[in-house]
Amino acid sequence: MKLSKAASIARRSLAPNKPYHVQWLVTRKCNYRCRGCNVWTEQDKTELSTEQIKTGLDILKKMGTVEVVFSGGLPLLREDAAEIINYASKHFVTTVYDNGSMAAQKIDALRNVDFVALSIDSLDPDKMDYIKGVDGSFEKAMNSIETLKHEGINVSVTPTISQLNLNEIIDITNHFTKMDIPVWYCLYSYDLMADENQLFRIGKANDEFLITDKQTMVNLCDSLLEMKKKNKHILMTNKLLKAMRSLYAEDKRTWHCKALQDFFIIDHQGRIGGCHGHNFAGSIFDLPKIWDSQKFETLRNTYRQCEQCTYLCYVFYSLHSGPFGNIALAKEQWKNAKLLLQKPKKQT
Repeated sequence: MKLSKAASIARRSLAPNKPYHVQWLVTRKCNYRCRGCNVWTEQDKTELSTEQIKTGLDILKKMGTVEVVFSGGLPLLREDAAEIINYASKHFVTTVYDNGSMAAQKIDALRNVDFVALSIDSLDPDKMDYIKGVDGSFEKAMNSIETLKHEGINVSVTPTISQLNLNEIIDITNHFTKMDIPVWYCLYSYDLMADENQLFRIGKANDEFLITDKQTMVNLCDSLLEMKKKNKHILMTNKLLKAMRSLYAEDKRTWHCKALQDFFIIDHQGRIGGCHGHNFAGSIFDLPKIWDSQKFETLRNTYRQCEQCTYLCYVFYSLHSGPFGNIALAKEQWKNAKLLLQKPKKQT
């Protein structure tokens, strides 16, 4: 990361009342058929143009946003993915999600990102293909990892923890962190229809993924907390792991949602919401005018009282909210700073 970008990000991180984190689902197109997801059954070809997304990114920079995560659908399926990602990478901590199928083919689009996050849910190729709903998903994902590392591009692995792979998570973590590949986890969740007019749908109910073995989940949190003492490549914070432990051990939520306060999402049409589970709250292009409005303050209170989801990205940003949250996060994760400040060397 260039020092000028790092300095700009540091300034924005310490400014109060800003939307620090934004997840932009730039497309609904996807080439996989994941069993715990319904995006591929509800694809939509309508999406913002390249210039509209650039305009939106300019707005986010002026608003003080620090981090932009591109997801979807599959963002690398957009023909203009390289232009969008490179534009964002100049100003934000930029992460691109990929299911493992496109990253190796889109290397030039990814050279300037801070992280490419690949979804790998099992070390068993057959199980991975079953979860993803396509043949060859494991081989493609591993090839993407090898290609990205060879090209000197930061890559991380993001397993989705579910009942189907609950007993594999430690092995997955050890496998990739021994390769100096950071691991961040998602948690299988599905939309509970908190709002019948919700912005869009991501997850769908699937009993074989739903975590029913709560004690094993508690044990997993304990194991990861212990492993983190020596393993700097586990990117989950202690606070997040403890929150997950409390959820499964005591059915207790130790956080209040900070959607539309510290973070929000943007869909493929430029509509914004605190999260995807409620109705859209406006347009990215109107954001500067409505961020401090009474309407948004009312919505923030609605989100603070919501207890409908366990999407870890929302939980994470809620736990580490505001400038003090950013400082605490930086303090805990300072050993990982080189992952952002220093690009890995291209292998020869």
